[in-house]
Amino acid sequence: MNAVLGTRVGVMQAPVGGATGPELYRAVAAAGGLPTVPASWTALDLIRETIAGLRADGHTTFAVNLVLDFEQAERVALCAAERVPIVTFSWGDPAPYLPALHAAGCRVFAQVATRAAGEAAVAAGVDALIAQGSEAGGHVESTTALAVLVAALARATPLPVIAAGGIADAATADAARAAGAAAIAAGTRFVASEESTALPAYKELLVAAGAADTVLTGVFDIGWPDAPHRVLRNSTYRAWEAAGSPAPGARPGEGDVLGTYAGDPILRYSVESPGPLVETEQPEALCLYAGQGVELIDAVLPAARIVELLA
Repeated sequence: MNAVLGTRVGVMQAPVGGATGPELYRAVAAAGGLPTVPASWTALDLIRETIAGLRADGHTTFAVNLVLDFEQAERVALCAAERVPIVTFSWGDPAPYLPALHAAGCRVFAQVATRAAGEAAVAAGVDALIAQGSEAGGHVESTTALAVLVAALARATPLPVIAAGGIADAATADAARAAGAAAIAAGTRFVASEESTALPAYKELLVAAGAADTVLTGVFDIGWPDAPHRVLRNSTYRAWEAAGSPAPGARPGEGDVLGTYAGDPILRYSVESPGPLVETEQPEALCLYAGQGVELIDAVLPAARIVELLA
């Protein structure tokens, strides 16, 4: 039993929006890991439905993630009312929400990118820290390598640290534990799983890519400006770079519609990745979140096998 996650093994599926879903949550939970539901932009009724589905299947230990760069008061209240076992916060200060969540019996984990942020989260009263290294895919606050950040947090704070960023196989998981992590979280590795809801073309691009094919940038900013993110270099990124990396408003192809998300148009440079609600004939041109651990992904695997490898 992993004490910090409350699961059989110390492996957490990170909240990779656009690539998750009930099938992945069930597979991770059944394998003894901790599934995380990305709920920052999800309708309240769908969050309730997802939680009810997990519990109906006998999975009582799971997490819900909320990004605090956006208004989340209603979703926090829902998590408290539903007594969600673990609520994880990123990109913001969790302190205002801790009393209500703790009163409801929820544990709260805070994702941090610096030692100072970790110390502030400890002072606020969170239950564990998620150290996000600069190797991570998706939206990335960190500029520090994972091993250094984990070791610094483990040295400076009394709370258990969960390592996230660039973890994609047993060796990288072991390295994070050696640095002081009590558990590990993986995102990109689970995007390239059989149960992931990412479009097949996205998974194929991950399998074919290496660490050097990723870049930490701010170019896919429509929908979430001023939030750096690590993605695969694709045709959209290369055209922007070749044009001299111009500012928004002067980027090549800006305004192009590359597909739809739940029926709404997806513009070039949007935050949307090729997921289940996306219809597109150009998946390669969309935002392709990927951490540097993509170097170690050479096949799409069942989620249970990924949990086993990382454990």
